[in-house]
Amino acid sequence: MADIARRAGVTKGAVSFALNNRPGVSEPTRRRVLAIAEELGWQPNSAARALSDGRAGAFGLVIDRPAHTLGLEPFFMQLVSGIQSELITDATPLVFTMAEDQAAEIALYRSWWARRLVDGVFLVDLQAEDARIPVLEELGMPAVVIGAPVGTGGLPAVWSDDAAAVTTVVRHLAGLGHRRLARVGGPARLRHTAIRAAAFDAAVRERGLTGCTVEGDYSGERGAAATRELLGAAGPPTAILYDNDVMALSGLTTAQSLGLRVPADVSIVAWDDSALCELVRPPLTALSRDIAGYGAHAARRLREAAGGLAVGDLEDPAPRLTLRGSVAPPPPGPSEPVPPGAA
Repeated sequence: MADIARRAGVTKGAVSFALNNRPGVSEPTRRRVLAIAEELGWQPNSAARALSDGRAGAFGLVIDRPAHTLGLEPFFMQLVSGIQSELITDATPLVFTMAEDQAAEIALYRSWWARRLVDGVFLVDLQAEDARIPVLEELGMPAVVIGAPVGTGGLPAVWSDDAAAVTTVVRHLAGLGHRRLARVGGPARLRHTAIRAAAFDAAVRERGLTGCTVEGDYSGERGAAATRELLGAAGPPTAILYDNDVMALSGLTTAQSLGLRVPADVSIVAWDDSALCELVRPPLTALSRDIAGYGAHAARRLREAAGGLAVGDLEDPAPRLTLRGSVAPPPPGPSEPVPPGAA
C-alpha cells in the first residue's frame, strides 16, 4: 500500500478506499490507484482481509458421496459450473472438497468458520434427520440448501418440485397404457429420495397402477443390478424411472443384454437430462432442468445471505419431460383389470 500511495501521490488511506471500492476518493484517483496496483502485481491478502473485516471472500461446498459415483455423474459438474458462473462475476473462489460422512463434513464447517476460511456454504443432499442444520444455525454460518425447503430450519433453500416431476412421468406413462411401473431410486437416507418415492407411490395408487421402488446409489453397477432384479421378477414392469442418468444408461444396456427391446418391451426414463442421454440408442427420455442455472441461483442467494441480507426460499421451475426414443406404449399382453376412475 505504501508503494502504491507513493507512486500515486496519495495517502495509504486513499489507497485502501480505492482498493476496497469504498467511498472517500474521487473516481480518477480510484482508477489511478487500481492501474498502479495492477502494474505492481498487487493482490489482496485474504488472511489480512479476514482480520480487518471478518470476511474470507470465498464460499464452500462439501459433498458426502463416494468418489467413484461423483466422478461419473454429470449433475454435480453442471451444478458446480453454475455456481462458478455466478461467483466469477466478482472473482469469489469456491472451496470444493469431499467428506467421508456427515460427521466429517460438520467438522470441516466448524474448522472453516473458526478460521474464517469461507463466508458461507452450499448444503447438498439433505438427509431425513440432518445433523448439519442445527450446527450451521448454532455457528451462525451463512448457508443455502440446494434442495426442498423441508427440515431446513431457518436456512434458505433453492429447490424444484421433485414430486410434481414424478407425477408428470407417471401421468405420461399411464396415458400410453403402462400399468406396471418401477423406479430405481437414490439412497433412501436422502430427503429428495423420500420425496420422490412418496410422490411415485401416490401417483401410481391414484391411477390404479402397480409400482415398486428399488434402492440404488447413483452408480452404473447398482443401476444394472436393480434392472436385472426388476426385469427378472414375475410380472416385470413395462416402464422404469431411474433417479439419475447414469443408472438409466446402465439400465438401458442391461435390458438390451437380456434380449429386451427398448422401448418395445420396456420403456426407460432418466432423471436429470444430460448429453449422455442423447448419445445412446435409443436416446433416453429424461426429466430436464437448467442445472447450471439452479447452481447460479443458489450462489446468488448465498452471496446475499453472507452480505447480511434476509434471504428466503427460491423455487426453480419443476423438471420437464423431454421425450425421446426410449418410451413407447407397453407391449401387448393379457388384459389387466383397471379399477374405476383409474387413468
